[in-house]
Amino acid sequence: MNRTDIMEILPHRASMLLVDEAFKTGEHSASGKYTVRGDEWFLDGHFPGNPVVPGVILCEIMAQTCAVILADEVKGATPYFTGLNKVKFRRKVLPGDKLEISCDVTGSKASFYFAKAKANVCGNLVASAEFSFAIVREEGS
Repeated sequence: MNRTDIMEILPHRASMLLVDEAFKTGEHSASGKYTVRGDEWFLDGHFPGNPVVPGVILCEIMAQTCAVILADEVKGATPYFTGLNKVKFRRKVLPGDKLEISCDVTGSKASFYFAKAKANVCGNLVASAEFSFAIVREEGS
């Protein structure tokens, strides 16, 4: 699915929609891609003259990719981070890099979901994390 398809699932929009394409690869797994263009808002001050994608943005990219697995549950709701664990950043991610994400939902309890993800650039691991999130429907939805 492309960005337009992803916007039918996620509530994120321009400047915070950080997945170019994503695909469900199994019942509990997905992969996604994002190319760092170099003009993203988060690169402006991180760091002037030496732009590096912030780690928290890498976590967001991984989580947005994971939400594709739960498309039916996420549609019409908002997925909120509830925890990040075992987060590791191994290499810098720079403008021009093409991120490849793989993720798995590892469990759930009511509206809470648990997942793990890895981000690679050119086959090299750049980040990994375990995270949890809640899918929240606004009252009246």
